Amino acid sequence: MLEKIYNTMKSVGIFNIVLGILMIVSGIGFGILVVTKGAGLLRRKSDLMF
Repeated sequence: MLEKIYNTMKSVGIFNIVLGILMIVSGIGFGILVVTKGAGLLRRKSDLMF
């Protein structure tokens, strides 16, 4: 019985670690995209003024 609980807890822990790593990687990726798009807007600021 304890072995079953241990295996369940181990698999949940591994899933949480993998999910955390994926969230960090996607956050960094989206951050880079936002910064590059913002830099493009600043570069073309004179074309966008009304």
